[in-house]
Order: sequence, then C-alpha cells, then structure tokens
Amino acid sequence: MIEIDGSFGEGGGQILRTSLTLSAIFNKAIVIENIRAKRSKPGLRPQHLTCVRAMAKVTGAKVEGAEIGSKNLYFHPSAILQGNYLFDVAEKRKSAGSVALIFQTLLLPLSLAKGISRVTIKGGTHVPWSPPFDYLSKVFLPTVSRMGICSTFDIIRCGWYPEGGGEVRAVIHPIRSLKSIFLTERAQSLHIEVTCASSNLPSHIIDRENIRIESRLKERGLKVVFRTLDVPAVGQGNAVFLCAKNEHTIAGFSSLGKRGKKAETVADEVADAFFHFLDGGAPVDTHLSDQLLPYMALAQGTCAIFSEQITQHLLTNIWAIQKFGDISFQVEGNQGEKGKVTKISW
Repeated sequence: MIEIDGSFGEGGGQILRTSLTLSAIFNKAIVIENIRAKRSKPGLRPQHLTCVRAMAKVTGAKVEGAEIGSKNLYFHPSAILQGNYLFDVAEKRKSAGSVALIFQTLLLPLSLAKGISRVTIKGGTHVPWSPPFDYLSKVFLPTVSRMGICSTFDIIRCGWYPEGGGEVRAVIHPIRSLKSIFLTERAQSLHIEVTCASSNLPSHIIDRENIRIESRLKERGLKVVFRTLDVPAVGQGNAVFLCAKNEHTIAGFSSLGKRGKKAETVADEVADAFFHFLDGGAPVDTHLSDQLLPYMALAQGTCAIFSEQITQHLLTNIWAIQKFGDISFQVEGNQGEKGKVTKISW
C-alpha cells in the first residue's frame, strides 16, 4: 500500500488524480490523507468524487471515503476494464465540475486496457481552474498522440460555470506502450488560431473580443485565423481560446468571460498569456508541462521537455509520480522560471 499526503507541495486535486491514475496502472492500493488540504474548500468536491467513482468503476476497485468533503481515501484497484461508460459530475446536484480533469484521469489507464472504451462525461466543459475542452482537443491530445495515445474527444454541448450541463464523448483505443517524446526546441514558424465562443449571449461580445485580440496580435506583427462560434448550452457563457502551433509543438491559452467582466479584458488575458509564452522562448506551455508528466513517466526511454515555467504544481506532480516506483525526473531551473524536465530512462 502506498501512503500519500494530499497536503504536500501545491496541495490540490492533482495529487488525487495522478495517484488514482497510477494506482490503476500499477495495480497498487493507495491511502491518500489530507486531500486538497490547501484549498479554500478542502476534501473531495463533486468533480474529484466523480474521478474516484469513475476510476473505481473502470478498475473494479474497493474504495473507502468516497463522499463529498472527505479528506481521506482508500483505493484498491483490480484490473483495468475497457467498456462503455457514462459519468455525470452533477448527478442530482447542480455542478459544473470539470469534465476535462475526469477525462485526463481516465485516459491513460483506459489506453492500457485490452480493448476500446467509449466514455461519456457530463458536467463543465469551460470552467475556472481547469483546461477547457478546446485545450484538450487542440493541444493536449495532439501532443500525447505523438507518444502513441489514440483517442477522440468530441463536445456535444457546452457546460459553463456555474450551471454545467455540458457533455463530451471520447473513444479511447488500446495501446501496448508509450513512445518517448522530446519537446526542447521551438521552431520559428507559427500558425495562430483564435476561437471566440459564446452561448445565449449578445453577438457583440465575441465581436469585441475579436477586434481586441486582433489588434493586440497585429501590434506584434502576427497573423491570425479567427473562428467565432455560437454553441449550444444550458446556461450563458463565453470563452476565448488561442492555439499556437508549429512543426514541433502546440501551445494553448484561454480566458473565460463572466458577468461584469469586459469582453476586452477576456481578450487581453489571452493575449498577455500568449505574449509571456512567446517572449520566454520555451516550446512547452506551463499547463501542458504538468499534463505530460505521467506519460513521460511511463514512456519507453528518456523523455525531455523545456517548459515555460517550473511551477509548484509541476514539482508536486513529479513528487506524486515518484511515489509509485523508481521513476527518476531531473529538473533544471528554478521554480517560477523556465526550465527543462527530463525523465531518465529506466
């Protein structure tokens, strides 16, 4: 049994999700204490509880402590089972818990199952503190596909905060092993695409966002392709997503609108995040760096990425991964600065 302190480092939900993923893959029982101890509402929230229940169903696990607010969890998996699954963050309560984080928890274990899995997840598709659907579909999945992951990820309906009500569907194909990846150089060429999406809001909002971000990018001499979407959803919502790609890497930057927040502010947040990444010179954005770590850990041979920023989140995720065996990471660079992360070959 592996004992994990959920208050370590960043002390958030990533420790729980990484631990569940690797518990399933290595078939190791885990006990997590002090879950999300450093959050304003510690313990399991709806999306975290859905992660636990989803992974329990996928692995036939024995579980104790799976309830809202629980700060301690016992999880003992059996075999990973491919199948057709439906998971709803809300169930009978109103919740916009992130479907993206649930999908990321399940993707790697189900990729190592014996057959194809089809997964439907209901909840929030564009919510604070988690990657939006666009990031997973345009940045994360294309990147891990280079390592061998084979999955589609489609949106049926958007789920905005706080109503939720979104729905995504994924098909996950089995693989035998993961290939190594090296993302340490950024190419000079750059293709930029900006998507402004909204639901049940006046059209002038995304028009203003388009004008603002086009102006900001034009100041830097950058050309951009724009897409505007009026998407079906239960409630109201708005998001701007910028995807920057070249022949080596893909990066993504997003911002969510909300009542009282100017459309121009939403566009500015995206532009500012993109310019910070662009000026730093690193090929891998901050969020993708975190998300690639479990895949690097299980890949054959050495892997290396050069990250926009070495965050406490990244260092905490490495700590959690290394709880599951002799997996060696080397980090070059100081926290808060850009740096290189290398997974040493087994």
